[in-house]
Amino acid sequence: MAKILLVEDNEMNRDMLSRRLTRNGFEVIVAVNGQEGVDLAVAQKPDLILMDMSLPVLDGWEATRQVKGNAETAAIPVIALTAHAMAQDREEAMAAGCDDFDTKPVEMPRLLSKINAFLAPG
Repeated sequence: MAKILLVEDNEMNRDMLSRRLTRNGFEVIVAVNGQEGVDLAVAQKPDLILMDMSLPVLDGWEATRQVKGNAETAAIPVIALTAHAMAQDREEAMAAGCDDFDTKPVEMPRLLSKINAFLAPG
């Protein structure tokens, strides 16, 4: 069972995503701010991180930079989740080290397709 770290401060989004991911066979770990996300990435070594970009304490861009800058967690794929859907937002997320980008509101089939692409063997 693949382990996904969901870094999301909005309780409704967090609840909906964690339930739907669990229903799709994933183990879900939850962080409510960027610093907690970085700490859990190091402690839990998830298979993938879903990173909200607008977070308290440490925003998603900086949290991603820290995850990607740490040799222990650098290889973990990070998918940015944001309500900001402009091309520049995607570029900024990718520049911070995100491996992919998805917009809110989340379309679950599209997000699952991206997750499964990263977690597919080989």
